[in-house]
Amino acid sequence: MTLDEIAQKLVDGCRTGKETENLGALYAEDVVSVEPVDHGMGREAVGMAALKGKHAWWDSTFEMLETDVSDPYPHGDDRFAVIFEVKAKNKETGEVSDMKEVAVYHVAGGKIAREEFFYAS
Repeated sequence: MTLDEIAQKLVDGCRTGKETENLGALYAEDVVSVEPVDHGMGREAVGMAALKGKHAWWDSTFEMLETDVSDPYPHGDDRFAVIFEVKAKNKETGEVSDMKEVAVYHVAGGKIAREEFFYAS
């Protein structure tokens, strides 16, 4: 797939709740996912198993109430960014939070090799 095809498939999956289904299709087996802060699992998830674990943690911790996913912003032939705006409820505490983040995806060999998230803490 091209960078544009990968970016659009990622965005479409996020908009339709198919993020987990897209992991195997879009991400490299040795993918690295980087958060700006440690949420108890370390800042980096390395490899497909760790990325799936990160997704499972999110799904078990938060209920998505509202989401807005931007169109992708391509940068050269190997990167793109997406802006996510989310209203989520913590399943344990009931606290509702508004979150906004920018994700930068690095593509190599037709797969997402690295993703980095940026947000105010």
